[in-house]
Amino acid sequence: MLSDSDNIVICQSLNKKYETIEALKDVSFEVQKGEIFGLIGPDGAGKTSLFRILTTLLLPDSGTASVMGLDVVKDYKEIRKNVGYMPGRFSLYQDLSVEENLNLFARVFNTSIQENYHLIEDIYTQIEPFKKRRAGKLSGGMKQKLALCCALIHKPEILFLDEPTTGVDPVSRKEFWGMLKKLQCQGLTVIVSTPYMDEAKLCDRIAFIHKGEILKIDTPDGLIKSFSKKLFFVEPQDSYNALLTLRKEENVDSVFAFGDRLHVTLKDETKKINFCDLQEIEPGIEDCFIQLIR
Repeated sequence: MLSDSDNIVICQSLNKKYETIEALKDVSFEVQKGEIFGLIGPDGAGKTSLFRILTTLLLPDSGTASVMGLDVVKDYKEIRKNVGYMPGRFSLYQDLSVEENLNLFARVFNTSIQENYHLIEDIYTQIEPFKKRRAGKLSGGMKQKLALCCALIHKPEILFLDEPTTGVDPVSRKEFWGMLKKLQCQGLTVIVSTPYMDEAKLCDRIAFIHKGEILKIDTPDGLIKSFSKKLFFVEPQDSYNALLTLRKEENVDSVFAFGDRLHVTLKDETKKINFCDLQEIEPGIEDCFIQLIR
């Protein structure tokens, strides 16, 4: 059951430590019902630990969290009935067929494929020709679609997807995000983690997480507008030596490689640098993240 507010997930000062490693440090945020909320950060940032706490698979050391108005510690049984969770690694039964995996997950939640077929129809029709194939023999994109079907088959109110597109080809990634948008239109709340900055633009709001801490939460446009400096780029023939040279320039505030380009900010934007001509560019999500962790 939901609380009176529109927040379907509420985290307050969550902390988690593994021996000497602080996986989560005083993490607080809310997720609104019906939105796609993204957790953006590199490997080891704390995304998986946070997901496991919110899906009641891991206990926090301190702090509180609620999902659909239910406490993740006290009400874990009720939460598990109403959330769908897709972990980062493919966790289905490799020796069972596509159809057998889906039937198994339906039975665990006392339902059937027929009863909730409308929830997975758009996705399942793409893998149905392979329904007799063992899950372990599927391609990466097909495994991803099967895992999503299994997470949806019991009609959850909220989906937790931990790096669902990691290692998947660009076409399958695009298809997967198209599926998420359709699910959102059906009223589902989606919380998705990803290390891919380009996927952040597809979320309604995103939280930057780094070394267990939430750095900032905003819409993609809001984050880009908050970039505090003018951003320039240069596309030199020798990117590595140009990077080293620019970092020695007195007026250069920061310089980072983005493919064949170098993105540069200056300490004094009214002064030019002697090394090369810089062209102004609109900052992206990754530029915002780098600025925050600096």
